[in-house]
Amino acid sequence: MRILLVEDEDRIASFVVKGLQAEGQTVERASGVTEAKYLLSERTFDLVLLDLMLPDGHGSEVLATVRAGDRDLPVIVLSALGEVDDKVSLLDMGADDYLTKPFSMRELSARVRAHARHGQAVSHTLVAGDLELDTRTRCAKHGAISADLPTREYALLEYLMRHAGQVLTRQQLLDAVWGFDFDTGSNVVDVYVGYLRRKLDIPGEPSVIETVRGAGYRVRA
Repeated sequence: MRILLVEDEDRIASFVVKGLQAEGQTVERASGVTEAKYLLSERTFDLVLLDLMLPDGHGSEVLATVRAGDRDLPVIVLSALGEVDDKVSLLDMGADDYLTKPFSMRELSARVRAHARHGQAVSHTLVAGDLELDTRTRCAKHGAISADLPTREYALLEYLMRHAGQVLTRQQLLDAVWGFDFDTGSNVVDVYVGYLRRKLDIPGEPSVIETVRGAGYRVRA
């Protein structure tokens, strides 16, 4: 899951980023309204965590930008403003949830997971960089290339894309796609990565699946 954190306070941002990354989330941070708007225009996110009091404006400007472009993208407001009127106005503007500072990482993680489940229910497309995967049709797209994937190739690519940006070991991929009791000495992961590359790689460009020497594989976020 790719999350945009809009937060200008370094201490809070570090706390949130470390906590969410520990749960396998990919987090990108914007320190203000202008940077947040730029990232939203350039990249695809699954959820936005939004502070209100920002150095170059108010978080409501970011919320308005989100809703103008994506009516379904979940937005959780994080703010020290705890008054009822503030919550009501933000929810009326289109925020999905509101968490008042200070908050616990445990509660924030629970809210993120809840909205992630809701987002998966309404969205059928995974996106990592310029790679897309339709979870209904099992069709993968990379630029002008489109490929319908059989079961194992689809499962492998889906797992890599749901953990975009993370380096996944061969054992992790074996356990997730083929099961815990599969022969750990098998090179089946490398074989299926090869299948996906042959179908989706664009000649002259980096592979859709990066090999991290001595560690495993990664789909770029």
